[in-house]
Amino acid sequence: MRRVLAACLSLAIAGAPKVFGDEQSTSPYATAADFAKYAMKLREQAMLKVEPQVLIPTSSRPAVQRYPWKMNIVTTVFWVGEEAGGNNPVPNYKSCWDLNWTANYGGTDSPDPSARRNYIPVAFVPRQNPFYCALPYNDVTHGQFKPEAPLVIPWCKQSYTGPGQSVCRNRWIAVRKGNRVCYAQWEDCGPFRTDHFQYVFGNERPKPNLNHGAGLDVSPAVREYLGLAPTDVTDWQFVEVRDVPPGPWRSYGDNNHFVIARRQSEQRVAAGGSGAAKK
Repeated sequence: MRRVLAACLSLAIAGAPKVFGDEQSTSPYATAADFAKYAMKLREQAMLKVEPQVLIPTSSRPAVQRYPWKMNIVTTVFWVGEEAGGNNPVPNYKSCWDLNWTANYGGTDSPDPSARRNYIPVAFVPRQNPFYCALPYNDVTHGQFKPEAPLVIPWCKQSYTGPGQSVCRNRWIAVRKGNRVCYAQWEDCGPFRTDHFQYVFGNERPKPNLNHGAGLDVSPAVREYLGLAPTDVTDWQFVEVRDVPPGPWRSYGDNNHFVIARRQSEQRVAAGGSGAAKK
């Protein structure tokens, strides 16, 4: 820093006309005070070039979100155990990642309002999160990652657990309709496609299909929370687990990060209590 100041003053002295003891000088710096101002200006200019500029944020959250919203996406409703028919050519007894989806869920997740209460079926308590969705991409084929998967999935490296283990399954998204936002986990691939990474992770729009170009399938629970029609339009985005707020989507499921964390906490408390009792 001292070298910078010395250089500034040397530059000012060398480049400035004589102002002391020379009555014939034509310098605009007629007084010592004027010359001091000139030297200070040079110093400030030099400091701007040398010192890094620090930008102080004006809010506690970043201005640019990591995952952008996908806007005005045609959204349809599907469910675990759904039979093939109409515009659903493939039954949903299994998912792309779970060959026993219906059994592991606990049964058919009937969309009939009379068979549901508080976002779950009345016939059973689901063993997986009833707030689920499908997006038209699968990162795994024949037990191996697709070649583009590590390149296009933003969280691939951080979430990798082993060869052929999907890093998309159980991922959280936010779904928005009007002023309401619901949260769901990615549990299947579709509608219709499993290869459209340019839309799921990029800027492309969903491809045309039998359901008016649908790019998102949601569960009956998501439909109920947002008040969706069988075919509707929503916005959605990926979210990190830490950004999922309290809500009914935290209540059920062996695949639910919040249920898992709650069970682990209860086990630690129980283990601590057992240890204290033995003493």
